[in-house]
Amino acid sequence: MSTSAALKPAAPQPDLAAVKQRQHGAWSSGDYAVVGTTLQIVGEQLCEAIDLRAGSKVLDVAAGNGNATLAAARRWCDVTSTDYVPALLKRGRERAMAEHLTVEFREADAEALPFADASFDVVLSTFGVMFTPDQDKAASELARVCKSGGKIGLANWTPQGFIGQLFKTIGKHLPPPAGVKSPAMWGTTARLEEMFGGVAAEIAADPRMFVFRYRSPDHWLDIFKTFYGPTLKAFAALDASGQAALTRDLLALLGEFNHADDGTIVVHSEYLEAVITKR
Repeated sequence: MSTSAALKPAAPQPDLAAVKQRQHGAWSSGDYAVVGTTLQIVGEQLCEAIDLRAGSKVLDVAAGNGNATLAAARRWCDVTSTDYVPALLKRGRERAMAEHLTVEFREADAEALPFADASFDVVLSTFGVMFTPDQDKAASELARVCKSGGKIGLANWTPQGFIGQLFKTIGKHLPPPAGVKSPAMWGTTARLEEMFGGVAAEIAADPRMFVFRYRSPDHWLDIFKTFYGPTLKAFAALDASGQAALTRDLLALLGEFNHADDGTIVVHSEYLEAVITKR
């Protein structure tokens, strides 16, 4: 080892607690449920990919407004729905009540789940746990509360897909804290192998497409600026010229991914659907 390498200072470690606090503020702002409710089909498809059986004890982690929660409850499972944003749990509870579904809702941090080891047959998360600042800790918690032979079902945006590129675009205008891993890493098989390989009997992961359908580019932008935490907070942190630049880049990104030619938005956004069987 050279002297220069030996004396090279270690990279600064990110303050994950501060990152989590900022993220909590982002997801508590606006109303993610307005976007979240459009993603319902992903929870339904994930339950089918798992081959979810009636009577299973299911935990939905970082459940948001409850897409995977409702999908599991519709399949006669014993479901506990968790999130660290009380307002989102409230929206999930309202949806469950409207459909006369029995679900237990509980405030919980994905990095410190308040459940005993091996408490659940199935653990789910759709576009939720991927946003935890301490990815390894969150993955460890998912595995800890899952029974041996049980399954962990995940739906995570990929780096190359539309939402992954949305994160990248926002990051150009408002760089994330140094050392914090991108949420989209959860949308790669390599990262899942890193986090779950030590406890998994099998990791089955397949790319899927979710299709965003909006009235127009301006409609999509208005919804995401108003209700989607990461976009809302990015615009709030920028001055007028920065907001204008971000708007131009987001509309360009939409144009790149949009399949519609009638003025509406039909954007295919890739995500990784993963079913992890615990040893």
